[in-house]
Amino acid sequence: MSSRVAVVTDSTASLPARLAERFNIITVPMQLKIGSELIDEAYVPTDRLLQAMDAQIPITTQPPAPDAFFWAYQDAWAKGAETIVSVHVTPTLSPATDAAKAAAAKSRVPVFIVDSHSSGMTLGFAALAAARIVQNGGNVQHARSVAEERGRNASVLIYVNTLHYLRQAGRVSAAAKLFGDALSVKPLLTVVNGEVEPFDKVVGRDRALGKLVDKAVALAYGRNVDIAVEHFAAEKEGHELLQMLQQRIPHARDVVLTQVSAAIGANVGPGALAVTVSPF
Repeated sequence: MSSRVAVVTDSTASLPARLAERFNIITVPMQLKIGSELIDEAYVPTDRLLQAMDAQIPITTQPPAPDAFFWAYQDAWAKGAETIVSVHVTPTLSPATDAAKAAAAKSRVPVFIVDSHSSGMTLGFAALAAARIVQNGGNVQHARSVAEERGRNASVLIYVNTLHYLRQAGRVSAAAKLFGDALSVKPLLTVVNGEVEPFDKVVGRDRALGKLVDKAVALAYGRNVDIAVEHFAAEKEGHELLQMLQQRIPHARDVVLTQVSAAIGANVGPGALAVTVSPF
């Protein structure tokens, strides 16, 4: 932490552990309520979550435990941080940012809160961009502005097997709720102003993923970009999607494959795939 700036995020960033460790990013876990049990999502294995979903046990997501952000900020201060950039899931999708703001008000050092305008690797790339600035000796204003820009300019394209889980969690817009539930019709979604919105629907999974790749290629054309493929309980399919994107977008700088956090997985359901295109 040579520049005395720490970077904090929440677990919906879905950052692979190796990247969070490499860039010294502090990650605060969201919580899941499975039935009557409230647990930090870091302690919820995928198998347990899938079993609960299969058994139709009620699952809700909640912001980090009270004071979790405060203690993350305290830990950063104890390790020498003089300022903190705290990059988070957009408030439309989660109240985690409110919890971060409350903690920031009690922090020993100034905390600058950044809204990523989304979640998943849109948030992850924003936090990584801030951490890169910090590691290169940049100041807090530069790290904050770059994180804000990365979140604002990124696009996420989402494939789900069914809208059931998103509807159940109240995470889709009125327009997306109108999509039918025919098994052959696969909705393609994006996030606009913190709302999960439809951008297309395609008959058949393969066609849907082909359309998703075409859209990602169009978004990346002529731009410097980082690319992420995110999945929930679909690693093989995620790897195949990543290979397709690497062939079509060979100029991408960072190319990341990651499983989304349990909090996101509970909302999108098994088999979900997403592509994040993050210009820099």
